[in-house]
Amino acid sequence: MENIYIYMLVALGVLAIADLVVGVSNDAVNFLNSAIGSKAVSFKTIIIVASLGVALGAMSSSGMMEVARKGIFNPGEFMFDEIMIIFTAVMLTDILLLDFFNTLGLPTSTTVSIVFELLGAAVCIALLKISANDAQTIFNLGQYINNEKAIEIILGILLSVVIAFTVGALVQFVSRILLTFKYDKKPSWYGAIFSGIAITSIMYFILIKGLKSASFMSPAVMDFVAADTNILVFGGFVFWTLISFLLIKIFKTNIYTLIIIIGTFALAMAFAGNDLVNFIGVPIAAYNSWEAWSSSGVLPMNYSMEILEGQIQTQPFLLLIAGLVMVLTLWFSSKARSVVKTSVDLSRQEDVKERFEPNFLSRGIVRGTAALGASITYVLPNFINDKINKQFEKPLVTLSLDKKGDLPAFDLVRAAVNLMVASVLISLATSMKLPLSTTYVTFMVAMGTSLADRAWGSESAVYRVAGVLNVIGGWFFTAISAFVAAAIMAVILYYGRGYALTGLLIFAALLLIKNFISHRKQSRQIKEADSLQKAESSSTQGVIVESAKNIANVVKRGNKIYTSAINGLATQNLSALKKNKKNIDKLSNEIDELNDNVYYFIKNLEEPSVEASNFYLNVVGYLQDMAQSLEYISKISHKHINNNHKKLKFSQIKELKEVDERFERFFNNTQTAFESLSFEEIGIILGRRQEIMSLVTDKIQKQVERTRGEESSPKNTTLYFNILLETKDLLNATMNLLQEYYNAHDSTVKPATLSTGNIQK
Repeated sequence: MENIYIYMLVALGVLAIADLVVGVSNDAVNFLNSAIGSKAVSFKTIIIVASLGVALGAMSSSGMMEVARKGIFNPGEFMFDEIMIIFTAVMLTDILLLDFFNTLGLPTSTTVSIVFELLGAAVCIALLKISANDAQTIFNLGQYINNEKAIEIILGILLSVVIAFTVGALVQFVSRILLTFKYDKKPSWYGAIFSGIAITSIMYFILIKGLKSASFMSPAVMDFVAADTNILVFGGFVFWTLISFLLIKIFKTNIYTLIIIIGTFALAMAFAGNDLVNFIGVPIAAYNSWEAWSSSGVLPMNYSMEILEGQIQTQPFLLLIAGLVMVLTLWFSSKARSVVKTSVDLSRQEDVKERFEPNFLSRGIVRGTAALGASITYVLPNFINDKINKQFEKPLVTLSLDKKGDLPAFDLVRAAVNLMVASVLISLATSMKLPLSTTYVTFMVAMGTSLADRAWGSESAVYRVAGVLNVIGGWFFTAISAFVAAAIMAVILYYGRGYALTGLLIFAALLLIKNFISHRKQSRQIKEADSLQKAESSSTQGVIVESAKNIANVVKRGNKIYTSAINGLATQNLSALKKNKKNIDKLSNEIDELNDNVYYFIKNLEEPSVEASNFYLNVVGYLQDMAQSLEYISKISHKHINNNHKKLKFSQIKELKEVDERFERFFNNTQTAFESLSFEEIGIILGRRQEIMSLVTDKIQKQVERTRGEESSPKNTTLYFNILLETKDLLNATMNLLQEYYNAHDSTVKPATLSTGNIQK
């Protein structure tokens, strides 16, 4: 019987390491987003600073794991075998839930997930105990569960969201009014005072949140911090203001960069020192439980776990191992960077490809906020409105499009405010012993400062608000799904024991591997060379060359999509048609991105090159027409097979294959011509327009004759006609594109020397 609990301990140890990886990948957004978004220093420097903070935080942790042991349930009411089931269910659920959010690139709270997993598993086991005891009813659940703690945490979630957003917005608004976007032009004492406030806040945060439970901190020091807070804060402000002024005047230091480095270190240290319980607290509590039971000589179902109600110190070597795993995760986790990207993009000052689609709630919030803003503007005198608007004027930055990605998402002032406000709020909540999620606070502060900084303009507000609502909704989904999933895991383990544990571990491993492969595949797709490139040239000749690459790319991929649709219909291969739909969706999205780039492209043009803008607009328009035709063909083909309609007749499939073969030669010739910049070959292809069109028209006429005579399936007839008619539209769009390109090419662009023998008849 003892072997199963050793098996559980080993499994919990492995899960703890995996949970550290997925947990840090998610929580990295808490301390990396401001530094990465502002590009205050290099990414390598940011990771080094964060790693030092994480390592010190892990080592300074006291290892007191109250939340895992007794914060949510009353351990004395459970036996050893029940406690082990609860802890195992919690860890299995936690790693799968956090990895799910990491794969989506959404930040969530590891604190909330672990709390509600403990609550769900404990409630489940408690209900099983109550059902087996005739003397107890559902009303006895309160003696097993710490209800007050759960309610307190839920209220903490709601309060932290509202307070962090509001305070972040107010502080950023005041900071921007005083410092403007041209903060580097302000007198030195402006930056010194701002730095004094910011660094004092962050240092107080380090003492209160980061080092409060460190074993090496003297009790006298902590007593002084608690008793003489006002003196500490005021003295720190004066000291850091003077130091900052000297650094600015004498050493010409960028004080805002210094604030960001210190703030990143502080939040990383606090995260590791205090959130470590979310990852290793449960396995350590399980190990402590096993130690106590194994030396007792009592049966596991009779050994009460009252021992967990006391305080147990975690071994330093365990903290060292945990810190090492966390640091390695920071360096190598791609999922950590995707989670950070979500937060940074939602905060970005400039336009970006929006990830989230607007919904009725985001539209309503934006309309209401816009109406409120208009009312406030109407009430305020004009000179005040003018003064405020002047403070928000941004310096004109002229960068070529290829350098546009080098711009930071937001400036150093906003990054410093993010870190300062998050530090203050977390410090206050900690000193008042209020439950607070560092993820919720840091994310909502960043969103509040974005709003106040006018980063959410009329062209991006509905998307950004929808993104924030998605993330907040994900937080509540975390709580609900953690509760339910942990309860289900507990039931399975309760009845299945060792067999169930083995099955669940295999299931978890397969799911983690699947998510890893899926995320890596998505990352590669983002970077792959086969995607369309935005125009960066400022002359007609340059745009022609760049457009040729995109046209060759679209034609090559369009050829595959068209052929896959016909082959999928012929073989009734639903999975191939489904994959084909995804391919055309990806192509359409890339072409839409080219269209979204039109504004920046035109702004980047040389004055005499107005023709290039017309050419570029026409090219993108024809590419969109091609994508729409391919999308329609792919969609109706998939719909026909998905609805289990009759298979196309052999004669219909044969004719479609003839059209496909002719189109394949047409697309291959077009691709070759554009890849080689051979305009003579483009002219030859244009000369065969009527030949290809006649082929399609002939197939349509044959179907008309079949319909009047032998055809008996309306669905087949409709599908066949729609494919051929859309094929004509595809041909027209492609030929118009070729004609546009043929007419616009500059005589100075020297085509490659190719013989017309490359053109297939």
